Amino acid sequence: MAHAAQVGLQDATSPIMEELITFHDHALMIIFLICFLVLYALFLTLTTKLTNTNISDAQEMETVWTILPAIILVLIALPSLRILYMTDEVNDPSLTIKSIGHQWYWTYEYTDYGGLIFNSYMLPPLFLEPGDLRLLDVDNRVVLPIEAPIRMMITSQDVLHSWAVPTLGLKTDAIPGRLNQTTFTATRPGVYYGQCSEICGANHSFMPIVLELIPLKIFEMGPV
Repeated sequence: MAHAAQVGLQDATSPIMEELITFHDHALMIIFLICFLVLYALFLTLTTKLTNTNISDAQEMETVWTILPAIILVLIALPSLRILYMTDEVNDPSLTIKSIGHQWYWTYEYTDYGGLIFNSYMLPPLFLEPGDLRLLDVDNRVVLPIEAPIRMMITSQDVLHSWAVPTLGLKTDAIPGRLNQTTFTATRPGVYYGQCSEICGANHSFMPIVLELIPLKIFEMGPV
């Protein structure tokens, strides 16, 4: 999860998030190069006497500064489109979970396990135990297996919500009357936190999401 004074993204827990971090670094390097070039040009403009009148009619220069930005945009667009299509792929999921947004809590339904349904509320400060995270822990966590493709069906019963877990690279809107889906495959066990990322009302910031990811063999054993 995120920590104080963190500058970069959270550590990746899914292949999609690893691709997103790689693309972020790729785009950021291009932005650094562009900023350096622009600052260098500004520095030359402020410190060099413009006595060369040939730059008033430089067709080659105009061609370069027209074609070069187009090439840069292509270098950014191609990996971006690749990741976009990867996030939309749903290939034979092993488990389907339905998440329903309410004001202001989440309802989860394990559709493959006889319609197991439970609500997930944020823990009030008075109920927190040592080690719990304020405004992030919930009374009922979503327990899921790692190394298995999982499909999330996301909708809302009242207003717009957004189901987001940054470390998995997930952010899908929960829209009333519409069933959106997303998929992920976790690679590491642990407890991962998210929140509603849509301004859905007065208690918008009190809709935490907690995923408890465990090995597949333990998940198949069921509750002890």
